[in-house]
Amino acid sequence: QLQLVESGGGLVQPGGSLRLSCAASGFTLDYYAIGWFHQAPGKEREGVSCISSSDGSTYYADSVKGRFTISRDNAKNTVYLQMNSLKPEDTAVYYCAAASRWVQAMCVTTIADFGSWGQGTQVTVSS
Repeated sequence: QLQLVESGGGLVQPGGSLRLSCAASGFTLDYYAIGWFHQAPGKEREGVSCISSSDGSTYYADSVKGRFTISRDNAKNTVYLQMNSLKPEDTAVYYCAAASRWVQAMCVTTIADFGSWGQGTQVTVSS
């Protein structure tokens, strides 16, 4: 069974950093595009960043561009989201999910194409 597990969330002060991990079990991440999403209380789930399976193409939502970096380590079957210069508005539950195809910006435009959602990891940015 395809399963993704997120980790690395926590409480951090504004301006701080966190690195989230998305580890796969039951399948090889190599063949899947992976997206990171966040959902704040009372809000819709939104795409944050995504990375293709083939050439490592990436996409970032405008709100995180220049602050977040997505990467993948296929040998470890893991995708990472490095989050720097965190802001209180980044506070949310962060999820990762997989897609069998890649379309640029798909984590923002076609969230329905993603599946095998993880359980999420809480990120809280507060002083």
